[in-house]
Amino acid sequence: VGAQEHLRHACADAGSETDEQRRLLSQLGELDRSVVGGLPAYIKRAKTLLAESAAGTNPLEGYTPSTPTGHTLELGDAAFLEYERLGSKAITQVAFVLVAGGLGERLGYSGIKVSLPPELLTRASYLEMYIRHISALVRGESDAPLPSRPLLVVMTSDDTDDLTRRLLDEHGRWGLQPEHVLILKQQKVPCLSDGAAALALEPRDPYRLLTKPHGHGDVHALLHTSGAAAQLLESGVRHLVFFQDTNALVFCGLPAAVGVSVAHELVLNSVSVRRRAGDQSGSILRLTHSDGRQVVANVEYSQLDGLLRDTLGRGDEADETGWSPYPGNCNQLVVSLAAYVEVLRERGGVMPEFVNPKYKDASRSSFKSPTRLECMMQDLPWLLPSESAVSFTAFDAERFYSPVKNALLDAQKKVASGLSPACAASGEFALYAFNAVLLKLGGARIEEARARGQKGV
Repeated sequence: VGAQEHLRHACADAGSETDEQRRLLSQLGELDRSVVGGLPAYIKRAKTLLAESAAGTNPLEGYTPSTPTGHTLELGDAAFLEYERLGSKAITQVAFVLVAGGLGERLGYSGIKVSLPPELLTRASYLEMYIRHISALVRGESDAPLPSRPLLVVMTSDDTDDLTRRLLDEHGRWGLQPEHVLILKQQKVPCLSDGAAALALEPRDPYRLLTKPHGHGDVHALLHTSGAAAQLLESGVRHLVFFQDTNALVFCGLPAAVGVSVAHELVLNSVSVRRRAGDQSGSILRLTHSDGRQVVANVEYSQLDGLLRDTLGRGDEADETGWSPYPGNCNQLVVSLAAYVEVLRERGGVMPEFVNPKYKDASRSSFKSPTRLECMMQDLPWLLPSESAVSFTAFDAERFYSPVKNALLDAQKKVASGLSPACAASGEFALYAFNAVLLKLGGARIEEARARGQKGV
């Protein structure tokens, strides 16, 4: 399939293969089984996407953006409390999906990110904090026994699988039983060396294909191909909540967001935050195609301003509230499981993909290095029927979203550019600040925090 003539060296008469040939053939077989749809389908999709990339095709061509309809909630107000009440009841029928395929290299840490502590008082890890929150939410006020089904699904990778399993085992899963935690390991996909989608070989090993991660959108394919999504539905789960690895505030607004999904019978609800115009974050927009199709989906910040200027004649500008009309994407989703299982069955688990080759020159005919197809978790709305009930729930970023993504040096550069540092110190402070607000809402008298810099942050 495709321009794969360079792999003929792997072929030999049956029984006469060398060890090297058997090794390459074995890898091809493993990839054919692990890649959704198999290798021929992957190569076919790659050829199409590479041709579009070379031609400079805009994937959003024909779409006009507008402000989506959603729900903006303020901590402690009547609407927040009512949605939180609804969500707290419904959350007993929720399963949580944690995307944890990365190491902490950007933070200057060689281990898995979920083993880091979000705060230094208890030094509990992110994973411990998440599991304790999930246990408490599912048990509810009655402190009922936990159901005998997966409460937490964790997507790991080659880099994080063993370390994640070891962390869970060493701490007895913080009270959860083995059936409460399901681990799905993400496999890599083959790289492509040219616009014809030739499979790339390792530079120093002509009998091994070069592979790289496919992206966190693989979580959807894994939930489908493993049968886990269908099994969760059969066990009585009604919603899935997807979240990522280093935002200690993720559960602070989650019951209210689940309540919004229940009250409005949403198929998909993007948990988001209000954002300043021009912020470097993906945004939730309603996109209407010239043929009438509509989708409420994330648009990456690198595409946002150009899309708005090309179609509306203006960029990302604040509205009368002082905020951008397009809420910021947090990569947190509340999804109706029945609709999710059906759409993945129809698609065979294949997610929307993209390719981002780095070209050697303006001819766009050759790459600086091999590329591969990628997919993103938040692109799930593109699979849903146009009439699906898709919306968002927006919170105050200061209170509900403080991801830890940057080492101190990078955080200093962010601050100097007027952006959020998104580092360990800012994440820890945000957690303390949220708890202080809760205490104040409960009637406690808390001294106002004083801003204090630490090494430029």
